[in-house]
Amino acid sequence: MVLRKNILITGASSGLGEGMARQYAARGRNLALAARRVDRLDALAAELEKAYPGITVVTRKLDVNDHDQVFTVFEEFREALGSLDRVIVNAGLGKGQPIGSGRFDANRQTLQTNFLAAAAQIEAAVGIFREQKEGHLVVVSSFSALRAFPGNLTAYAASKAGVSALTEGTRIELMKTPIKVTQLLPGFIESEMNVDISKIPLATKAEAGAQALVKAIETENAKAFVPSWPWSVLAKVFRFVPVSVLRKFG
Repeated sequence: MVLRKNILITGASSGLGEGMARQYAARGRNLALAARRVDRLDALAAELEKAYPGITVVTRKLDVNDHDQVFTVFEEFREALGSLDRVIVNAGLGKGQPIGSGRFDANRQTLQTNFLAAAAQIEAAVGIFREQKEGHLVVVSSFSALRAFPGNLTAYAASKAGVSALTEGTRIELMKTPIKVTQLLPGFIESEMNVDISKIPLATKAEAGAQALVKAIETENAKAFVPSWPWSVLAKVFRFVPVSVLRKFG
C-alpha cells in the first residue's frame, strides 16, 4: 500500500473533518486543512504541530461554494506541501427542509454544498492527480444516499445520492490509472450536524467515528460503510425496507 504523506481535508474546522485531521496527525501525516472558519483551523494547526513536531499543517480559508476558489486553494496546498497524495472531500451541509414548505433556500444551499461544491472539489483534486500521475480521492457521502427520505432529509439524501454517483463514475473512469477513488458512506456519527446523538439509534461517538473513517480510507477500497458494523450489514437489506417505514424519518 502506498503511503499517502500529504493529505488535504475540506470542512476540517469541526466535526468529522477535524476528527480525521487529528487521526492523521497522530499517524505523522502532513495536513492541508480548509474551511470557512480559518481561526479554528489555525488553532487546530497550532495544536497539532505542537503535539506532533514532525508534521507540517497548512491552512487556508475556503468556502467550497466559491468554485474558482476551490481550484486556487487546492493548487496553493500542492505548492505548499510539494504534492497532494490524498484529498478528502468532506465539507458538507445538513439543513434541508420538507419540499414545498417555503424553504427552497435551505434545500438549494444543501444541494449546492453537498453536490455542486463537491463536484468542484473532485474536479480540482483529480486534475492535480492526473498531473502527478498518482493520488487518492476520498469522497464522504452518506448512508442516506442509498434510498430517498422524506421531510428534512429529502434534499440531503438526494445530494448524497448525486455525489455518490459522481464519485463512482469518476472511479470507473480512472480504473486503469494509478489514481484511486474511495466513496465513504457513514451512518450516524456525532458531529455539528447532529450534536445530540443520545436519541439516534446506532449512533457512533465522534472520536470512534473518525477512527473508523480513517481505517476505511487507509484500505483504499472503492466503497466503505462506516463504521462497518452495523452499516455494511444494514446496507444489504436497506433497499428492501418498505416506504411506510421510511416515512417515519420525516
